[in-house]
Amino acid sequence: MNTKEKLVLSSLYLSQINGKTALEISKEKSTLSEEEFNSITEKLIQENLLENDSKILTETGRDSLKVVLAGGVFDIIHPGHIHTLNSAKKLGDVLVVVVATDNTAVKMKKREPLHSQEQRKELVESLTMVDLCLIGQEDDIFKTVNRVRPQIIALGYDQAHQEKFITEGCKKINLDAEVARLQSPIPDSSSSKIEKEYGESIHGI
Repeated sequence: MNTKEKLVLSSLYLSQINGKTALEISKEKSTLSEEEFNSITEKLIQENLLENDSKILTETGRDSLKVVLAGGVFDIIHPGHIHTLNSAKKLGDVLVVVVATDNTAVKMKKREPLHSQEQRKELVESLTMVDLCLIGQEDDIFKTVNRVRPQIIALGYDQAHQEKFITEGCKKINLDAEVARLQSPIPDSSSSKIEKEYGESIHGI
């Protein structure tokens, strides 16, 4: 499968989650014309990667697209985040990022976030390596995992989630996902440290 075919396939996958049309998504990411998009779509249907009428990915089509899921609070975007998300994107074809809700952020960070969940979603969406950003679920993180159905779940070096917890949760929703623990080249770079050192000046902006 070439790059353009992968783009169309990933655009169709993302359109099933975020409500935009696949053509809109592909135009945001490339200069692919509508005629070329439709031509590639027909080819993917012939190859049994898409269902003919609905243009939904077949099981074969979905298996050929490697989706990576990452998550976090992302209240203060810093170099550690950029490296981690770039590393996550390199693991697959599509990177979906989940930002924690405001309530979850308070539980995790023991403080009110500087930015609301909608603002944090907008910040993460602006990063070029991110294909889709979602606001998480407070009661059950695996609701979002089940919605995305990733092949790989990427955890940051400092995220509290344990691999065993993620693996067992995925089994309950019949998902065989690999868990990848990513490392940061700047382990001292974290939102908590920035908040601790510059908290007063940040809040005063």
